[in-house]
Amino acid sequence: MKDPVEISNMSWTEYAAIVERNNPVVLIPVGAIEQHGPHLPLATDCIIPNTICKEVATRTANLLAPAITYGYKSLPRCGGGQHFPGTTSLDADTLIQQLKDLVREFARHGIKKIAFIGGHLENQWFVIEACDLAFRELKMLGMPTPRLMSAGYWEFLSNQTIARVFGSEFPDWPLEHAGIMETSIMLHRHPELVHMERLVDQKPAKLRLYDLWPYDPTSVPASGILNTAKGATAEKGAIFFDEYVGSLSQALGEAFGS
Repeated sequence: MKDPVEISNMSWTEYAAIVERNNPVVLIPVGAIEQHGPHLPLATDCIIPNTICKEVATRTANLLAPAITYGYKSLPRCGGGQHFPGTTSLDADTLIQQLKDLVREFARHGIKKIAFIGGHLENQWFVIEACDLAFRELKMLGMPTPRLMSAGYWEFLSNQTIARVFGSEFPDWPLEHAGIMETSIMLHRHPELVHMERLVDQKPAKLRLYDLWPYDPTSVPASGILNTAKGATAEKGAIFFDEYVGSLSQALGEAFGS
């Protein structure tokens, strides 16, 4: 029987045996609970990286840890902001401490390779801070330091594929919130969670180039979408998904020699 990849479904003895035998990379999706317009679920930023990481772990004989469900606050210029019901966020320090503790715990298990794969743009700097602090703490404790990797899954899409699918209309990643890419992947892998009949067709949001506090909720489209997802299809989602899985699998090999 092929080894399972989801740590949460294993007994501790199964997990310990795989760690000792395979020296696996542990992939940890880092998501958020955040509005994604009226047509996508609040957990989109968790569902997509978790689905990608599960396929990567299966193809590369590595392990998938349970996703970090809650993430850093939603910023108006890339997530719509905190004023939407359902968006449920952590302070930066809370997220950093949680991720740092996970590194320590996996190191205690004997894990030597950890990859944090982000699904929420606003998390990225706090994952980096957590990795840095974890290294410092482990060294102070005299514990082995695992090799750590941090990346957002969206970074594994080539310019050629962006041009092929979006043409000249790619709005850049901050404005792709609940847009064609996320909607297409959800249609490809989780169509039962997508409500295309609720889709709002709108032009890219015109947002400021700077942040203000308190921010003005009326500066963000009322739908929460920063660019239309009109044109999203399951076929496009398959293109995105396959490239993400293939490119991330290759990156793991480069980063960890596995």
